[in-house]
Amino acid sequence: MDSTDELLIERRGSAGIVRLNRPKALNSLTLPMVRIIASALDEFAADPAIASVIVMGEGERGFCAGGDIRLLHRSGKEGTDEAETFWREEFLLNHAISRYLKPYVVLMDGITMGGGVGLSAHGSHRVVTERTRLAMPETGIGYFPDVGATWLLPRAPGEAGTWMGLTGQTVGAADVIHAGFADHCVASSALPALIDVIAALPASASAADVHARIRTMAVDAGESRLAANRDVIDRAFSADTVEEIIKALADEPGEFAAEAASVIASRSPTSLKLALRLLRAGRKSANLAECLNRELGACKGILYSHDFYEGVRAAVIDKDRNPKWSPASLAEVTAADIDRFFVPAQPPLFAR
Repeated sequence: MDSTDELLIERRGSAGIVRLNRPKALNSLTLPMVRIIASALDEFAADPAIASVIVMGEGERGFCAGGDIRLLHRSGKEGTDEAETFWREEFLLNHAISRYLKPYVVLMDGITMGGGVGLSAHGSHRVVTERTRLAMPETGIGYFPDVGATWLLPRAPGEAGTWMGLTGQTVGAADVIHAGFADHCVASSALPALIDVIAALPASASAADVHARIRTMAVDAGESRLAANRDVIDRAFSADTVEEIIKALADEPGEFAAEAASVIASRSPTSLKLALRLLRAGRKSANLAECLNRELGACKGILYSHDFYEGVRAAVIDKDRNPKWSPASLAEVTAADIDRFFVPAQPPLFAR
């Protein structure tokens, strides 16, 4: 089975193990990595000696910080098909993970953002640690929550997913579990032992067997900040326009609402309106595939958006953290501006 410098594939006992191996880049995904992961999952699924798959990141800082933003930026600037190819294959992988027939155990230790959420939150056995820092920060770079997040976020309790998608704020283990993006918290120091325990299961082990092993090593994740502020979140983020959400936040007392309002004010106005519309559409969608199809169309629209290039410039290239959004205000972003992101991609990822 293929292994490269960026990705390590191994078998240990009854477990197939996938290790993302770009620790200096926080294990950010490249197209070759996506392809090798997809191939490895197919081979493990067909191997009767493999009972489960474990996916993890090398290094102590992060599981996976997302996709290769520089590649997407360069592809859009140069007009190549690299960006669309990456999105298509990444989204197909996300969907395959959601339907994987064997236990898919993912260790979300450290930073888990963007594409890292796509690799993890669709899985069957999702483990966080005290070091987990999860976010969908895309509105801060002129983009939107993708990798099936428009299916996942609307299914978080109340409006927690709307808060996550619009603010892009980082959350810890308890909040990740509260939002439905993870199942168990295990101490980071116990992860090697957890891998050994899962790998020691017989080849006939079931999903319930894997769940039981993880549960025996699980610890209390602590208090969820999102759960503690659910009333505020639900009142403020239930509106269907960003302007109404901001007004509702201004009417809420306390630091939590003020912080959310301040963060949203720094995000791309176009991305905020696009993200909210996608989240509301995702809430009404029948399945993940429908959301991924819609997201792919929006991705293609992003390549013609000023804010994506400006956001990546400010965050990744020049790193001045001072993007100049255009349009610069929510009032200037029209419904027609957002409509252009809802042109279906051809061919679609999934037939209706």
